[in-house]
Amino acid sequence: MYWLQVGAQPTDTARMILSREGVCLKKHLLEGVKKGAFDEAKAEEKFQAWLSEKKLALQQVKDAEREKSKAKVKARLDAETEVNKAKAEALAKKRAEIAAAKAQAEAEAAAAAAAAEAEAEAAKAAEAPAAEAAAPEAEAAPAPEAN
Repeated sequence: MYWLQVGAQPTDTARMILSREGVCLKKHLLEGVKKGAFDEAKAEEKFQAWLSEKKLALQQVKDAEREKSKAKVKARLDAETEVNKAKAEALAKKRAEIAAAKAQAEAEAAAAAAAAEAEAEAAKAAEAPAAEAAAPEAEAAPAPEAN
């Protein structure tokens, strides 16, 4: 502030920084006090009012950015949730198809086993009368005697 009051010429970048921080406004208000436009208390009151407005505006900008960021994160999370739901549904459908195919294969295997068992019993039943018929023939035929 002192350097500005004694006539220092800041660069454009320095001027922007000083202006944003309120140094240029404070200098302007103090020059008004020197000229007698208003007293120092009024100048300080104006500076404090500007400073509080500036802080409020900066806070609003920060809040808006924070809300915007939260909205982006929420939108991204919602989109990811939808994708995950779709993947889960596709996976459940695929698992259901696999389970159905497995159940069908087991049913076919059980049917084939039952058919094989039925054939085995039928073959046993057919073999038993044939064996009984062969047994009487063996008894009826005399055994050849050895000389």
